[in-house]
Formats: sequence, C-alpha cells, structure tokens
Amino acid sequence: MLDTAIARLGLGPIAVVTGAGISTDSGIPDYRGAGAPPRNPMQLDRFLASEHARRRYWAGSHLGWRAFSTTQPNEGHRAIARMEAAGLLTAVITQNVDDLHEKAGSRDVVHLHGANATVTCLQCGSRFPRQVVADRIAEQNPWITVPERVRMNPDGDVSLEGDQDFVVPVCFVCGGMLKPDVVFFGELVPSHVFHEADMAVRAASVVLVAGSSLVVNTAVRLLEIARRRDVPIVIVNRGPTKWDNRASVRIDAGTSETLTAIADALAPAPHAA
Repeated sequence: MLDTAIARLGLGPIAVVTGAGISTDSGIPDYRGAGAPPRNPMQLDRFLASEHARRRYWAGSHLGWRAFSTTQPNEGHRAIARMEAAGLLTAVITQNVDDLHEKAGSRDVVHLHGANATVTCLQCGSRFPRQVVADRIAEQNPWITVPERVRMNPDGDVSLEGDQDFVVPVCFVCGGMLKPDVVFFGELVPSHVFHEADMAVRAASVVLVAGSSLVVNTAVRLLEIARRRDVPIVIVNRGPTKWDNRASVRIDAGTSETLTAIADALAPAPHAA
C-alpha cells in the first residue's frame, strides 16, 4: 500500500492537508483518536457573551500555552517540510493551531483554524504576540503556576479549577476584549483563508491527507473540490476516516513513520541520495 501511495504522490504537485493526528507524536493529543480525553470546546457565542466563560477559557488556555509553546515538531512535520523544500507541494493546509509545521521548516502553510501564537483585540483590531499576552497574564495573576505536567488539548487549552480570581487580559491599546487567533466552534473560517486553501487544492494533481479523521466540514469541502476534479486522494491516518471509501489509497498507520518513508522516496535527503 505504501508503494502505491508513493506512486500516486509522485504524480505531483501535492496539496497536503493535516489534522491533529500528525501532532500526537509531539505530545499533543488528538480530538477523536483512541484515548482522546472528553472535550467541551469553547463556543464563540459563549466566549463573547459570558465574562465567566472568558475567565475560564483564558485561565486554562494560559496554562496550556506555556506547555503548548515549547512543543517541538516530529518526524512527520519534518518529512512534509522536506517535500516542500524539494518543490513537491502546492501548500500545507492544516487544521492545527500549533505552528509545528513552521517550526519544522515549512513556509507555505494555510491555517484553516487559525494559530495560537497571536492574539487580536475584537474592538480595535490590534494584534499581539501570544507570549506578550502570556507575560501580562503572569504579571496580573502571580498565584497561577504551571504544573510540571500539563494535560494539553489539541487547541492548546487545559482544564482548570478555582479560576474565579483570574484577571482576564485586555487589549494593550484600547482595553477591549482579546481573543486568540484560533477559530472557535461555531465560528466560520475566514473567507480569504479558505480561498487560499481552495487554490492550493486546485493547483494540485494529488491530495495527501495526514492525521485527520475528516469529520470537520472545512476539510471535507476541500476534498470535495479534489474529488469533483478527479484528483486522487491519499489518506494516512491511524484509525478510520469519513473518506476511506473515496480515497485512492488508504494507509492505516502513524504519520511520522509513513510520511518519513514517503519523503525518503520522493525527496531523499542529500546523505540518502
């Protein structure tokens, strides 16, 4: 099956679509994989309407960020970066907010669900590095400590009890409401972001899906675009996906080892040539 996948991907150029499963080997859990913790993700309406919800979100998100921001890319991320450097990709389209593709060296990355590394004021539009906001949170909440072992969620959040005294950060410019630049549940993917992903898929001769169960509507829309154009779809994921019966090739395996083998075949490192 791996040889068949390599042959299909050799048709290139390739649009890569990644999900939470590619980051599990970096210590970030999958939303839906085996053993995934129960999730009650923040809804946009609740975040906007409830001061209590914002307090709980920011308190947990702050602890998650401190661990999330030190996470390192794994061999799967590096394999994709190697294929991009070899000129084999139209883009990396990711559902993840962890920036691990960029840490691995990828440059042309489309973030369908945003990125955790920046924060925007919903009132004046000012944008700040997440670390600057994290420093302000630590200053205003000296009681909060980072556990040695934080149980991260895929969006960089953690659960936290006793957060009633937490001071929520506000905009440094106007004092308005801050929100991390991630797409909450119930929030639409920005049209310009989807357009960029759409163009990457339309420019591709094959689509490679890595680490996604393909239940999120945005990713499914992209695969529908590929299917309507008779573009082959190669899926690498541990566990079933919603598109298994429509894939040209389906590999039920981990992304790190499988993507490394694909990159070794299509974009061998100089020492392996």
